[in-house]
Amino acid sequence: MSSMCHVTQVTRDGAAWLASAGTYPRSTLALWEEQPNAPLVLPCGSVFDVVGVPALFGRRMLDRLWNEGPGSGPVAVLRGRVLLFAAPGTAQRLPSLLDWEEWGGRDRAAAVPPLLCHGTGDAVTVPALAGEAAAGSASRWLVAPDTRRPWLPGPEVLLWAAVRAARAAVRISISRPTGQDAKVYDVSRRR
Repeated sequence: MSSMCHVTQVTRDGAAWLASAGTYPRSTLALWEEQPNAPLVLPCGSVFDVVGVPALFGRRMLDRLWNEGPGSGPVAVLRGRVLLFAAPGTAQRLPSLLDWEEWGGRDRAAAVPPLLCHGTGDAVTVPALAGEAAAGSASRWLVAPDTRRPWLPGPEVLLWAAVRAARAAVRISISRPTGQDAKVYDVSRRR
């Protein structure tokens, strides 16, 4: 993710955007002003959806989004998962797109790990606003919200990133059994 330019600490506008997801945005902002090191639980579905993926696969998706695609919206790490903030409706649509593209079926199940899609009726824990506190913690912002209207990828963009990350992760090699002179081929770049 070397070419990624991102903010790792939530700005005042970013905090206002996050708080707007809750029922009482002013109370949420007041709590964050008093306790900037506190993570909070926010509802999904109206302001954003969240797609949670295993950490390594999530990093691969971010590499694709930033190096080959349009970039990402806010991204956090929490309990060994990467949380990709997405456009509302993504949580409902992404699983069906994966199935339609046959990346959710038995043949490709190992390539695209289970994606936890949080939408309407769900809530997620978001990391603390303060970057310093988050750095030593298991939850932190990789790409923090910094505007009141951040760009959020939709289901098609996340499908594209997941499929690209899965293709890059597929490693097929022929290993030499002990004691035989077999040739070893690396076909990891094969599509």
